[in-house]
Amino acid sequence: MRTGSTSGNALPGNAINVSSETGTLKRLLIHSPDRGLGKVVPSKAQDWLFEDIVHLDTMRRGEYDYYVKLLLYFLDPDKIKGKLSQIDHDPTRSFFIPGSEEYYDSDRVVDIQKLLGQILENDDVRVKLTAAICGIERCSYRIQQELNAYDPHELAKIFISGSYSDKRMLFAPLPNLIFMRDIGIVINDHILLNKPAKTARTRESILAQFVFFYHPMFAHIRENLIEIPENERHFLLPDDEKASDYHRCTLEGGDVMMVAPNHLLIGCSERTSIYAAQQVMKILFDKNVVDKITIIKIPKKRDYMHIDTIFTQVKKNVWVLLGSLARLGDEARKKDVLHFFAPADTNKEFRILQFVKGNQHQPREIENLEDLLAEISEKDLGSKEPVRFIYSGDNEFPYGEREQWTDSCNLLALKDGVVVGYDRNDRTLEAFKKLGFSVISVKELLDKFENDELSPITLTDTFITLPSAELSRARGGSHCMSMPILREP
Repeated sequence: MRTGSTSGNALPGNAINVSSETGTLKRLLIHSPDRGLGKVVPSKAQDWLFEDIVHLDTMRRGEYDYYVKLLLYFLDPDKIKGKLSQIDHDPTRSFFIPGSEEYYDSDRVVDIQKLLGQILENDDVRVKLTAAICGIERCSYRIQQELNAYDPHELAKIFISGSYSDKRMLFAPLPNLIFMRDIGIVINDHILLNKPAKTARTRESILAQFVFFYHPMFAHIRENLIEIPENERHFLLPDDEKASDYHRCTLEGGDVMMVAPNHLLIGCSERTSIYAAQQVMKILFDKNVVDKITIIKIPKKRDYMHIDTIFTQVKKNVWVLLGSLARLGDEARKKDVLHFFAPADTNKEFRILQFVKGNQHQPREIENLEDLLAEISEKDLGSKEPVRFIYSGDNEFPYGEREQWTDSCNLLALKDGVVVGYDRNDRTLEAFKKLGFSVISVKELLDKFENDELSPITLTDTFITLPSAELSRARGGSHCMSMPILREP
């Protein structure tokens, strides 16, 4: 790690463009834990896609607030430099709350709650969105009228949290909205909107749809917003067929990675269907958005959920991944006697097919994950350095699977070689150190930024650790908690 100074280079207007996973991050959408997370009850936790109930104050003050401060220091340092002590000693946390007088209000680290409150200032939008939310939540007409009378920013809080400020619950919270990656993904200068697999996320997708179509930040790319069409006969299908991977149309952003300007990865998983992947491929090829799409079919297990839970990119030439689903896992299985007696036509749960525009009827099968990722680094990104892989838990049993469960493979690159992830994955952190990475806690790093001992600009090959006792209960890491909307090429 080297020292230097911070900088606040101006960004062009509402620039939106992402063409890699590790280009320097310039703008992203997030959502800080809201009051709805404190309303999740054990009997509904799994229905609402949380693995456990969390302690909201710890998740906010002791964990997620550090994530926001770190993002601001990298993306918009003028909003935070010299203010850490004041921010940390404010019992109201007003710095982090959209609509409050002390809110950081950055146009680079953007909370979707702020954008939602701003579009609700438009009376026409407010009426439409309130009607839509009340319709799916089966609210009475009187409640609809009551909601229309609220201040726009308080109404945004109600729509997201499901609760009034006086603590009454109106409908279910949206605890998964902290995982902003899943509502959409920027593909070059287009935005692909999600279609959630679980009904618990339906309200999220409607809120996101209104934000993307009505907020001025996205007005210049409205024609570039991509909504995935349903199977045109979906309403005629029997319920058991609707659930089929070949008929249901579901996609979440954790299964989509923009790895190079010409190349998109789509995972087919527990949450993203083959049908949806096919529809996305057709649209993107027809619009000439990308030239190449690789579809990665992974086992439909809660352990994995999305492809970004089993691998993410650290640098142009470095990836972190789960060994049991990679070449190492393949080789280990092939040494097992059972492998030789397995039926030859057994359908692979893990499979990689690559499609090229103009020749999509003849896909190329790629044998394993390392081959795909190495090819992306070398051919798509032009890396001249040897491609290196870091395995979850340093590929030691049982730590590979244990630490993947707590998001060892789910890292957000702030820039090439500088990533943020959870502090609890000790063996994975040791693997990073073996490859020459520095590991530093976010609290220590922020203090060094504040004292000008280190700078975000000159930081290299560093894993920044976030406190994660509560965040890790929600089954999502720093990659899940971000929706990059602008990266440097």
